[in-house]
Amino acid sequence: MIPNSYTVDSISQSQDLASKIISSSTPQQIISACATIETFLHSRSSDQSRHFFSITFPTLILKLFGFTNDSSATSPPQCSSWIDIVSSSNDPDFASRVFHLLSPNGVVFNSIFSIDRKSLVKFVFPTERLPEWARFMLSSEKDVKILSNLCPLFKGKAKADSIKSPGSVYQVQLNVFEYYMFWFAYYPICRANNENNVDNLLTKRTKKEKFRLENWTYSIPGFSSNAKRVPEQKFECNLYLRLLYAYLREFVPISDLNMHQHPYRSSLLNYTSGYDGSVLLCAEFLVDAFLNYWLIDNDFSPLSVNVCKWFGVSPRLSVVLREIPPTSGLGELVKLFVKYLNLSSVLATNQCESNAECSGSPKWMVTDSPSVLFDSIVKSGDLASVVPCVSAVGSWNVWIQRPLYRFILRTFLFCPVGTSIKNASEVFSIWVCYMEPWSITIDDFVGFDALINGCTKNARKEDSRSQDCGYSSLWQGYVLSNYLYYSSLVMHFIGFAHKFLHTDPEYILQMVLKVLNMLTSSRELMDLIKNVNTVFHAEQARSSKSKLHSLCRFVPTIREQLQDWEDGLCESDADGSFLHENWNKDLRLFDDGEDGGQRLLQLFILRAEAELQSFSGDNLAQNLQCIDSLKTQMSCLFGGHAIKPIAFSLEPEQQQQSRGEIFKPKRVGHHALADFKYKGDWMKRPISDDEVAWLAKLLIWLSDRLNEILGLNQPKNNSDVGPKWSYVEVSGDVVGNVYGPMETIKTAVYAIGTWLRMLVAAFVDLMRKHGVRVNLRLFASKKIIMFFILFAVFSVLKKAFRHFHRA
Repeated sequence: MIPNSYTVDSISQSQDLASKIISSSTPQQIISACATIETFLHSRSSDQSRHFFSITFPTLILKLFGFTNDSSATSPPQCSSWIDIVSSSNDPDFASRVFHLLSPNGVVFNSIFSIDRKSLVKFVFPTERLPEWARFMLSSEKDVKILSNLCPLFKGKAKADSIKSPGSVYQVQLNVFEYYMFWFAYYPICRANNENNVDNLLTKRTKKEKFRLENWTYSIPGFSSNAKRVPEQKFECNLYLRLLYAYLREFVPISDLNMHQHPYRSSLLNYTSGYDGSVLLCAEFLVDAFLNYWLIDNDFSPLSVNVCKWFGVSPRLSVVLREIPPTSGLGELVKLFVKYLNLSSVLATNQCESNAECSGSPKWMVTDSPSVLFDSIVKSGDLASVVPCVSAVGSWNVWIQRPLYRFILRTFLFCPVGTSIKNASEVFSIWVCYMEPWSITIDDFVGFDALINGCTKNARKEDSRSQDCGYSSLWQGYVLSNYLYYSSLVMHFIGFAHKFLHTDPEYILQMVLKVLNMLTSSRELMDLIKNVNTVFHAEQARSSKSKLHSLCRFVPTIREQLQDWEDGLCESDADGSFLHENWNKDLRLFDDGEDGGQRLLQLFILRAEAELQSFSGDNLAQNLQCIDSLKTQMSCLFGGHAIKPIAFSLEPEQQQQSRGEIFKPKRVGHHALADFKYKGDWMKRPISDDEVAWLAKLLIWLSDRLNEILGLNQPKNNSDVGPKWSYVEVSGDVVGNVYGPMETIKTAVYAIGTWLRMLVAAFVDLMRKHGVRVNLRLFASKKIIMFFILFAVFSVLKKAFRHFHRA
């Protein structure tokens, strides 16, 4: 038992240390505070350091990341945070000193493991600083109960507040390690939002100034000669990036995900009992935290559609969370995160290649996709494990497929016109890196390993051989399980390139060329993408060729991924996306139609030539050579000529036309008026001249509400199984015991009401089966409104005339 005097002394010392941390704002003061913290923790056991984590540790987190005690979510990080001071100092020794304090093998984390093993300290994480979708789920008692099953990150952590209205207010309770990692993951989100708000404020202030097109190039490094050069920051001084890699390397295994302990993770053997000493569970927590904060966060469809249907989660997130791009400024962090996790796929391929008994692709083939795992879990009844476990697939790729796809897609679709494309260029780099996992090697992390004193010699020496061979048949499973990255996402990127071509034609042209170079880098890869596209569009999933026939079994999974990963996206909300009315049911990259990939790339080349020639400069010859390379890659990918001639007739029509037909518009754009068809949701088509605008918007909103209430927004149900009615058995002694006229009337009214409800339910089910929705917009037509007005005027005049005649 600890003496009372010693406890009081420990509390006072913890308070003094917290005051010293708050006042540290210079490199010398921060180094002194770090030394004091290490001395304090070294001289005390886990029981004695409890007051440090309850009093001093929250202050250390606030000072490290620059937060304030303000509970509002909009409270930005301060400029005096330790991370910013380290970055601005450009002193590697100073950065190493702070890094040593917070490294996974440092004294702070060793004390954290000791505290959590005995569960001595618990924290309540601020709800307003959680990911947006989780914050919304916590506001509903019904959603909180299933939050643990929906997301392992909150399993056993969302609990009711025992002080404020028990049962109605919920909070997230974490141990020390989880509390620190939540703050660590939230820091770049808050910092990026603060920088975006400052940029928006500056944009509003300079809105009246004359706009110059060349200002767009200032946001892209390497493509602006007039831009002011910012002093380059030393790689060793990027404290946050060093800590991120250190935590990933220490807590997230990549070489063998089925092994629970690794030689270089001895510190986790003393981890909290809540993780049962399992390295894999700790790794899943860390990966899930970064996924939810960085990739998902404000996504209006954060969860798989199958998971939401199984647990009965209502699609209200799309109403609360708007169609907005992800948080900008996370490119460098997400790229490091994705590259590290994809190392598991690289090592799995290397092991498969070195194993003589291995035939086919590694364990993470498309047959182990989330949908297949979900179906098997549902059949087994294990609802607590509805998210695919890493150990079952041997790779982290299954965890990041859907969140990363939607992260990249939302960036391309919802990036607003008139803003810098710096963030989009960083996300583009992440996408290309993800599509080329065979180009990732252990050598890519040598710089980080050197900063962390090279702890990877004995753990990764055998897997450090280079991978210059590029794509091989061993990567076929990876491409099939991520096929939408190589097909559908390419189409969305072409739409993005058209949308932002005027911003910087040179850079956008190089981005498109880089994608085509990747797709055509290997003949085997290009044939695989084309063959899957052919099988996908075949009317019958059968082929005489055994090679194509073997790909038929992957089509259902790809089709399900297409509907799930692009859930909730709408053409009207994504300007320039080239979506069509069946956009989530088809792949259009190799389609020959006007909205196919080849036609859109042809149009892009023509527009790029015009843009580049209008700004004749020193790089004109180089840019035209880049266009020629793009044409060559297009010919290689699609075959034939890159720019196909468009056949049209110059002979005038000799048909007699009436006076009315002469003044009638014959064409809309390049389409005849009779053939013109709006390619979006017909109820949300642009308002025409024969409609009342405000009434049309009101009726569209009302129709959406009715369709949502009646469940008519769901996909068309072609099942032949009719509605299953519930029957109520009535006991024999009740039948016939109806006395008096009032009870007879009540019984008749109840019977009629039940019959009407059954009739309405059957009618709604019939509408849902045939894909029919409520559309009240037709009542906004000026003709119909005029008819009702004339009818009302006629009725009023008729009554007035009748009243006058009687008088």
